[in-house]
Amino acid sequence: MPDHRLIEITPSTHDVDIDLVYATGRNLTGKPIYTTAHCLLLEPADAALRRAVELARQIGTKLRIFDAYRPPQAQQVLWDFLPDPTYVADLSRGSNHSRGTAVDLTLLDEHGHALDMGTDFDAMTIESGHFHPGLPQQVQRNRLLLLGVMHAAGFVHISSEWWHYELPGSRALPVIDNSASGPLRLM
Repeated sequence: MPDHRLIEITPSTHDVDIDLVYATGRNLTGKPIYTTAHCLLLEPADAALRRAVELARQIGTKLRIFDAYRPPQAQQVLWDFLPDPTYVADLSRGSNHSRGTAVDLTLLDEHGHALDMGTDFDAMTIESGHFHPGLPQQVQRNRLLLLGVMHAAGFVHISSEWWHYELPGSRALPVIDNSASGPLRLM
C-alpha cells in the first residue's frame, strides 16, 4: 500500500517561492478558502517536486507554488463556485489536489519576477489552455519551459490549465481528508 503521508513544502526545505492564493482573496472565488497557508504534497509528489526545483535551478529559474494539497471541503467550495469540470474537479471524481499529487505553479526569473504565462493563475478561460493558439511567442516559450521542467521531473499536465501538474496515475490513489486534524484549515 502506498504511503499517504503529506509532506510540508516550505521555502527553506525546498527552495521554492510559495504564494498559496486560496489562503487569500486573490483567487477565482474572491475570498480566502484556507485560514492557514500550508503547502503539502504526498511523498511521491514531493520527490518529483524536488527534481523540478533542481531542473528549474539549472535554467536560472525558480518555482512559485500557488496550490498543492487541497482538502475535499475546499474542493467543494471551488465546485460550488464554478461547477465546470473543464477547470474544477467534481467531488464525485475527486481532485488530484485532494490526493496530494497535484501542484499549481509557475516559474520565476532570476530577479524573482513571474514569467509571463499569458493569463493569471486561476483564470479559468480558454486562453489558460497549455497550447492556446494566438498567444505571443514569449508566452508560448514560457509555458513550454514550465512544461519541460515539470514533465522531466515526472509530472503530467492537463490541457485546460497551464499551471496544473500532477503525478501520472493519480486517480488510482484515495482522496485524503486531513481538514479536521491537519495543518490546513478551511474558512
